Amino acid sequence: MARYTGPSTRVSRRFGQYILGSAKVLERRNFPPGQHGPKSRRKLSEYAVGLNEKQKLRFIYGLLERQFRRTFAIAKRERGVTGERFLQLLETRLDSVVYLLGFAKSRAAARQLVNHGHVRVNGKKVDIASYNAIQGDEIEMKNVNSSRQLATKAIEENRARVVPAWLTRNDEALKGTVTRLPTRDEMEPGINEQLIVEYYSRF
Repeated sequence: MARYTGPSTRVSRRFGQYILGSAKVLERRNFPPGQHGPKSRRKLSEYAVGLNEKQKLRFIYGLLERQFRRTFAIAKRERGVTGERFLQLLETRLDSVVYLLGFAKSRAAARQLVNHGHVRVNGKKVDIASYNAIQGDEIEMKNVNSSRQLATKAIEENRARVVPAWLTRNDEALKGTVTRLPTRDEMEPGINEQLIVEYYSRF
C-alpha cells in the first residue's frame, strides 16, 4: 500500500506540532510551509478545521484515506463514544502496539517489522499491520537474532520513552502484553476527535 513519502518536516510545520521528521524543525521554523513564509494566515472555516484535524491524525498513524475512513466506519458501528473508540482502534493496531512497546523507533518502522514477519502474536506469525490487538494478547519478537537485534537496538535508543500503562513489556523476553484497552487520556493528547466525527458526519 502506498504511503506518504514527501518531506516529513513539512507535515509537522503544517500542523504546528511534532508528527513526522525532526522535532527540532519547529524550534527553527515554527510557521507553516509555503512561499510566503511566516505571514499570518486567514481564519479557517469549520470544515477546514475538521479536515486539518483528520489529516493530522491520519499522518500520525501513517494511513491512507481509504483505510482511515474504513476504521472510522467500524468505530461508528460499535458501542460507546465513536471518537474514543476510533482512537482505540488506531492505537491498538499491531504496528502501533509494537511502536508503543518500544520495539521500533517509529510507527513506520514498526509497520515494516510487522510486514517483514518479525512479530508474533500469541505465538503465531502475524504480518498484517492493521491487526487489532485485544486484551490479553501477547506480542513478541520472532526468536531469531535479526529480529531480536532490531528490537533491542530500538529499546536502547528509546529508553526515555515510557511504555503506556495499558501495556507491559518484558525486556529480556522482548515480549509485551495488552493488559487492557487504552483510556482517552492515554491516547493522542493533541487530537480533538470530536472534530473528526463532525467532519465525517457531513458525508
